[in-house]
Amino acid sequence: MTTEIRQEFIDQAMYIARNAEVLPGGVEELAAKLQHASDTNTPLRVKLGMDPTRPDLHLGHTVVMRKLKEFQALGHKIVLLVGGATAMIGDPSGKSETRPALTKEQVEENAKTYFEQMAKVLDVSKAEVVNNADWLHPMKFTELLALAGKVTVAQMMTRDDFAKRYAEGKPISIVEFYYPLMQAYDSVAIDADIELGGTDQRFNTLLGRDIQSAYGKKYPQLVVLLPLLEGTDGVVKMSKTYPEHCISLTDSAKDMFGKLMSIPDNMITRYFSLLTNTSKEDLERYDREISDGSINPRNLKMQLAHTITEEYHGKDGADKAQEDFINVVSNKGIPDDIAQVKVENGKGILDLIVELGFTSSKGEAKRLIAGGGVKIDGEKIADMTYIVEFDESVVLQAGKRKFAKLVH
Repeated sequence: MTTEIRQEFIDQAMYIARNAEVLPGGVEELAAKLQHASDTNTPLRVKLGMDPTRPDLHLGHTVVMRKLKEFQALGHKIVLLVGGATAMIGDPSGKSETRPALTKEQVEENAKTYFEQMAKVLDVSKAEVVNNADWLHPMKFTELLALAGKVTVAQMMTRDDFAKRYAEGKPISIVEFYYPLMQAYDSVAIDADIELGGTDQRFNTLLGRDIQSAYGKKYPQLVVLLPLLEGTDGVVKMSKTYPEHCISLTDSAKDMFGKLMSIPDNMITRYFSLLTNTSKEDLERYDREISDGSINPRNLKMQLAHTITEEYHGKDGADKAQEDFINVVSNKGIPDDIAQVKVENGKGILDLIVELGFTSSKGEAKRLIAGGGVKIDGEKIADMTYIVEFDESVVLQAGKRKFAKLVH
């Protein structure tokens, strides 16, 4: 590649590197790749691998997707890789135990809605969509052994999760060693120049470079790692494992807006940074204004919630969601137009919350009660065995945004 890098490509690389870690050569090597692609009129092939372990995506996934959009805007080729084979093993990254494998049918079912949701961020129609089952499933045993021969057990044990589990005496299946190998071989199969992922994918994505080199690629892929977005609690990374703190792309405008309004004040600029196009100067100003008290964090959070909700539901949807939220707040947390539900006396609170669809499981309902998030006529319910009994009607609240007027 050309050693003297022109300023336009340094600028492009610096823009792409915002909020990201570029490995191994940083901004300079990324700029060189961008310039080489331009000089040879060969768009970079930018890979994002997705294991469809769950049927829907959340705002945490969009952090990486937005970075893909930046590459796409520069004219590079986005390669969306569905892990039809790898999802049947399950990525152990960051896990303290073996992840259950999925069946072929589960993988296919979960993948159905992925691209429809991704189209809210990317131009999926211009992306190349591939499935690693197409080359991994037909591999012969001798080919798998040859692939495994490119990596040592010592290399595998440098992964934090494997090392920790080994030290704690927890089992590590040999099959799990194949997950990063398979993901790495994907980069060979699609001839990736760049691979994107979260920071928990450091080992897997860098292994892709090693495997590409082992298979003869002169300029192996660069890795662009993005932060893992915290959920609405501001602590644990956003995940469908914790639905009470997760903002799904399939959420209604009202729920999305309300959930965004519930994030801690110290997460406001982080959400702005990772989920919007807010400039560095504005982010610094927001931090100053929050710190010196010159702005009410709630007002800034309202701006954030409207900006993000508008991106996924349009301006009308965001306006209505904001109006509904303000209406709820002005009415001391109880909206005007809550649905009436017929309920007989004697129903257990956990069963009722699940039946109403306020939570997806009794476990989630218990966590909500433990956190003080369940109220009847404004009174918190702390007893998990509470029996719902009333005369004419009561208002049940679950969380900050779910209400029902219970009647006989």
